[in-house]
Amino acid sequence: MTSMIEKYDKPVAFLDSGVGGISVLNEAIRMMPYENYIYFGDSKNAPYGIRTTEEVRQLTEKNVKFLIEQGAKAVVIACNTATSAAAEYLRNKYKDFPIIGVEPALKPAALNHEGGKVLVMATPMTLAERKFQNLMKKYEEYATIIPVPCGGLMEFVEDGILSGDPLENFLLQLLPPNLRNNTEAVVLGCTHYPFIKEIIAKVIGGNVAIYDGGMGTARQLQRKLQREKLLRRIEEPGEVRMMNTLEKGERLKLSETLLISRPVNL
Repeated sequence: MTSMIEKYDKPVAFLDSGVGGISVLNEAIRMMPYENYIYFGDSKNAPYGIRTTEEVRQLTEKNVKFLIEQGAKAVVIACNTATSAAAEYLRNKYKDFPIIGVEPALKPAALNHEGGKVLVMATPMTLAERKFQNLMKKYEEYATIIPVPCGGLMEFVEDGILSGDPLENFLLQLLPPNLRNNTEAVVLGCTHYPFIKEIIAKVIGGNVAIYDGGMGTARQLQRKLQREKLLRRIEEPGEVRMMNTLEKGERLKLSETLLISRPVNL
């Protein structure tokens, strides 16, 4: 029988279609530095946002199963597209296992900018899913919410392009003047986008507020681990194990670069 100490020591696993979920992992590390973590990027099958819901569900189910086999004590689906397609299904399948998803931070954006214009940047699939449509209906009375499909944007982050003219020009095409004008807030509905939030803010201009769901997801994870009595009790920095289905050194190097400074076990 697994001892309680061994159970506490098990890692929390994060998975994403690529490197984007590291933005959520970073928030968790800041909040819970003593935990051990696994980060699993499925860059081989990225981007998820252009796949069918069924394809994304199958990929996510396969990856969650793998991470449970790796000894994870909880899994964070750190991908908006995968959360929309598979989180509810997987929670029903693994009823006694903590599975946490991500959600665009639309609530604080709408409530903090009542009567204003709020853009939601996300993959076309995330915006089309029932989960997001229900979320938008819930808060559309507070602000003018405009979904912005951003097909092709996450690939810049996957390739390590976090600034520069090609990215800025791409954003200018995604965000023409009629969208940018009078925008008060932008919700980043893909976990890749926080890595390029500065250039997004520059393109939109003004004093636009940027919201992403990373911190809220980390808080939800912390609450879940506390409730299940799974928080690590050893007060020393944990380890991070990086994994990626695209078995190229460049992808793991990029993953390490995007990770906040701390001990890393590749």
